[in-house]
Amino acid sequence: MAALFATAWASPEKEFLTEKEIAKIQEAQAIDERVKIYMEAAALRLKTAEDRLVGKESAEGDPLEFFTPEDMLDGYYRILNSVMMNLDEAFQKPGSDKDKVGKALHTLKGTTESAGKELEILKRIAEEKKKEEFWNLVNKAIDITNGAHDGAEYGISKMPPPPGKNKKNR
Repeated sequence: MAALFATAWASPEKEFLTEKEIAKIQEAQAIDERVKIYMEAAALRLKTAEDRLVGKESAEGDPLEFFTPEDMLDGYYRILNSVMMNLDEAFQKPGSDKDKVGKALHTLKGTTESAGKELEILKRIAEEKKKEEFWNLVNKAIDITNGAHDGAEYGISKMPPPPGKNKKNR
């Protein structure tokens, strides 16, 4: 009961996607298209966080202009969490288009490999600048990235092979 009461009074979280990104996701009904859009947004957050940490200012009117590097990492984390939930739901759903789920899993696998490298750069910058809160957020982002990557690999391994792949050539 106390947790419920505390939650009711908590301030609302910042939206982690821009209006344009939300519109694109709403338009994209196929899981592979949605994951691609989500992962582009996630990559943008990592790049923007790095830019901010090294002193590069955003352009006026940039939809991410007023977000801190910490906000960027929180957004990245929340995006990956959303992707994992969407993919899990699509993977489990009977009658879902397994080809599109497979494409989405491959997109997630590839982008989490790239993100892992970017996160290591962010971790080094956080250490150099002695930004403890940011460092903690980077480690949290690394954990979810590794989990998403492992989940994508597992999902790919459980996908049926494309037709004709198992036939031996004679």
